[in-house]
Amino acid sequence: MNSFSILGRIILNAVERLGRASLFLYEMLRGSWSLVPRFYLVVQQVYAAGVLTLLIILVSGLFVGMVLGLQGYNTLVKFGSANSLGLLVALSLVRELGPVVTALLFAGRAGSALTAEIGLMKATEQLAGMEMMAVNPITRVIAPRFFSGIIALPLLTALFSAIGVLGGHLVGVGLLGVDTGAFWSQMQNGVDFHNDILNGVIKSLVFGVVVSWIAVFEGYDAVPTSEGVASATNRTVVYSSLAVLGLDFILTALTLGEV
Repeated sequence: MNSFSILGRIILNAVERLGRASLFLYEMLRGSWSLVPRFYLVVQQVYAAGVLTLLIILVSGLFVGMVLGLQGYNTLVKFGSANSLGLLVALSLVRELGPVVTALLFAGRAGSALTAEIGLMKATEQLAGMEMMAVNPITRVIAPRFFSGIIALPLLTALFSAIGVLGGHLVGVGLLGVDTGAFWSQMQNGVDFHNDILNGVIKSLVFGVVVSWIAVFEGYDAVPTSEGVASATNRTVVYSSLAVLGLDFILTALTLGEV
């Protein structure tokens, strides 16, 4: 078998898998209306996916903001613009680092947990048991976890950015001596709601859809063995990370009007 045959087989398998994932997404969205009277299922999963991920988000956001404050100050002070440190930290977090780093952390913690949970339910035939009782596992088990990721990720992104700004303030004002009034005033005057904050929210929503979609599909499609669940969990982290970074470039280019 030559290299072209191998490449063609890889491409065909990727397209076939993407098609199955798209049909899977369609089934989830089609049955999402049944969650309206049972919205408590989504709330329970928001706790599992969001609240239990909160600690790593807050700690990471604090240290990212502190590093931004330290590195930004060392750069800005060379140009006599140390008072713009608050603007630098806020724009870096709101536009890019907040949505991207939060999505990567969410994929590593909550996304892998979703895949492992659903994969184990498949391996232990719990999903098959639901089908035998005329209960659709996609609408009863998968869809609440999917929508919980979409809800949780933007909220976690907002908390990451907020604690990151406080971390930058802690280093810039408390450690390096930047004027606190200039720190906050430059931030308030320079951060635009539509061009900066809203774009960050859109990114976090898109990342939430993609990461949650990949996580639940990989779990549902996993081979029902311990090795199959482990492989699916690994694919979730890898595919989600690559998707987040690739989509970040596309969304940034679209928001800047470069494409």
